[in-house]
Amino acid sequence: MRKHNTALTRFGRKVKGSYQSYGLGVKLAAVVILGLCFVFIWSVFSPSSYSVAYQRDTFDDIREPISSANRKKVTSLVPSIKKEQPHNKKLKHRSSSGEKKKRVDRSSLPSKSGGWHKNDKSGVDRKRKGEDLKLPKKADEVKEQELEGSETDVLEKENEEEKIGNGKQEEEKKAVEVKENEKEKTKNNSKQEGEGKGKGKEGVDDKEAEKEEIESNKEEEGEGEGTVDGNEGNGKLANTEELDQEAAEKVEDEDEKAKDNGKKDKNLGPLFDPKAHYTWNLCSTRSKHNYIPCIDFESASGKLQNYRHHERSCPKAPQMCLVPLPPGGYETPVSWPESKSKILYKNVAHPKLEAFVKKGSWVVESGDYLTFPTNQSIPKGGIQHYLDFIEEMVPDIEWGKNIHVVLDIGCEDSSFGASLLEKDVLTLTLGLKDDLVDLAQVALERGFPAVVTPFGTRRLPFPSGVFDAIHCNDCQASWHSNGGKHLIEMNRILRPGGYFILSSKHSSIEVEEAMSTLTASICWNILADKTDEISDIRIKLYQKPQANDIYQLRRKKVPPLCKANENPDASWYVLIKSCLHTIPESIEQHGTEWPEEWPKRLETYPDWMNNREKLIADSEHWKAIVDHSYLVGLGIDWSNIRNVMDMKAINGGFAAALAQQKVWVMNVIPVHAPNTLPVVFERGLIGVYHDWCEAFGTYARSYDLLHADHLFSRLKNRCKHPIVIVVEMDRILRPGGWGIIRDKVEILDPLEKILRSLHWEIRMTFAKDKEGILCAQKTMWRP
Repeated sequence: MRKHNTALTRFGRKVKGSYQSYGLGVKLAAVVILGLCFVFIWSVFSPSSYSVAYQRDTFDDIREPISSANRKKVTSLVPSIKKEQPHNKKLKHRSSSGEKKKRVDRSSLPSKSGGWHKNDKSGVDRKRKGEDLKLPKKADEVKEQELEGSETDVLEKENEEEKIGNGKQEEEKKAVEVKENEKEKTKNNSKQEGEGKGKGKEGVDDKEAEKEEIESNKEEEGEGEGTVDGNEGNGKLANTEELDQEAAEKVEDEDEKAKDNGKKDKNLGPLFDPKAHYTWNLCSTRSKHNYIPCIDFESASGKLQNYRHHERSCPKAPQMCLVPLPPGGYETPVSWPESKSKILYKNVAHPKLEAFVKKGSWVVESGDYLTFPTNQSIPKGGIQHYLDFIEEMVPDIEWGKNIHVVLDIGCEDSSFGASLLEKDVLTLTLGLKDDLVDLAQVALERGFPAVVTPFGTRRLPFPSGVFDAIHCNDCQASWHSNGGKHLIEMNRILRPGGYFILSSKHSSIEVEEAMSTLTASICWNILADKTDEISDIRIKLYQKPQANDIYQLRRKKVPPLCKANENPDASWYVLIKSCLHTIPESIEQHGTEWPEEWPKRLETYPDWMNNREKLIADSEHWKAIVDHSYLVGLGIDWSNIRNVMDMKAINGGFAAALAQQKVWVMNVIPVHAPNTLPVVFERGLIGVYHDWCEAFGTYARSYDLLHADHLFSRLKNRCKHPIVIVVEMDRILRPGGWGIIRDKVEILDPLEKILRSLHWEIRMTFAKDKEGILCAQKTMWRP
């Protein structure tokens, strides 16, 4: 029995030893297999792998934020706008590990149906509106991958591998939260910019509603914006670093917007919806019948002390209401030249005008009219004596010969422009909008050129070096404040060798010293400084230098010279710069020579004007149209036409053709058109830059005739709501005024329907070879 137990014990030990030896081998084999599996899995999913990596060299064209679980998924390749670039750069840094993927251009990928797939801008548009952008769903991903053509093999493989990862839903939620934070941040930035200018041009969306306003040079005029200190009513500039930052942001935004507009499909459909039905309402604003969008406050409620913005600031929503007529009604204006001496009072009714008329001497209420006695003016002794005294001080001025185009800062007594008109001087009055009495509307009603604009931190809407003289008679501008930026702006728009006439009755010693220092720093030569004994007005006459040599003689180079690449003509929503642009010296630049005397100046084309033959042909073309069609064939009584606007002037050919008529023409150069406004001024005409997606700087019922030659077709891709242009035309045109519109038939047909809804009377339509002309007359109708 004992032997039997011993045998069993020995057998058990052998079995145990064999089992231990076999188990060790199994364990070692298992460890090896697990290790190989780990290496294989790591090689497949590691971002540093070289075997299956498909690394992009940029993330600039990715529309949505990419979560950590989806870093290698590429399903949306729509180009993003510039303001998303910082976010995209972060993604690139987060995902990049040194390898590069091929860039995929969906603009050249074939679609499923065999056509060519165009870039979808809907993502960009929704992002501008501040709407939520949802991450693409799986079904959408499959559809996108089908459109990718030869790229689908790699993309599908990567997507299948990504589906293995857990927590995908959590990562997507995080991505959505990041997107919402980005959207909220964008809205806050838009809100801050809106407080500075509230542009709606632009009224489009939050960003576009605050600025569609661009400074242009040829196809792009430029950018910039600024804010004004809320306490300034004297034209003081807000000189802060935030203005420059704001301007820089606007440059970036507007450049991207221009690029985005350039990428839009040209086939955007009709400009005006032919099936649309329009219903109109009156505007309910604080300024009522005198409402100027972009300048006056829009809201009719609230107890605000001021009625007007210190800077141009457009409504955020498209302006679709109609400005009402004056409460006392409206009558056909007094015809020129009788309007020089009297106008209908109720046509220019203004809350503060009544009090001003009671204490004024140069304007008298006489029954239903406001009269302007020829022997009465603000300068004592008469305006004629005032002008003669200036010419005696500096005989080279020679009103009407050497001086033809003048800018009058401020608009109180329009007798200055009225008297110069008799000397063949065309004076453009700059009505500065503030809460004092602004008489620019009275000047327009009398038939004198005027434009209304704030003058704060931004440049005036004129090119550089175009005015022969600038006049300021107690115009309330603080020329010496904020580093003299206002005077630097005068230096920009004044022609080399041009004259700045400054007159005032009262001036402190401090102001005199500051002005003396400032004018010396910009190298203005003071030609005369005298006090007229009759009017008791002190007049100073300055002259801008004609060469750059004098700038180098300054001991202190303050203000400095502007950089050579800075465009001196850029002015639409551009901040006033504290620098001096150099005097043109090359024969290819405008301003190197003084223009010819009027009227020879109108048909003289200096060497710097390119395509002189084309300019001559353009003038002959418009002269033939005006003489043989406009003056005799449209049924217009030109004896009732005085204030005319060419809404897309180009070279001023239309205005030149009307030079022999008793009219003046405001030549408007759209900011996105080629910069031809210097040509207009060189010919002795006047004009401004403007973006027709916004309201024009003038009062309601200012013009007798509006001329638009292919304006709408050129703006087809510029304005989100082109109907606002028609609404603006209805605002600035007087009842009984005329509109002449030349454009494509596809635009004129629905436009005629819109004008009929406004109760305009269609006087004539004509079409040939898909081009046509429409002539209509505005009526007294208001809803």
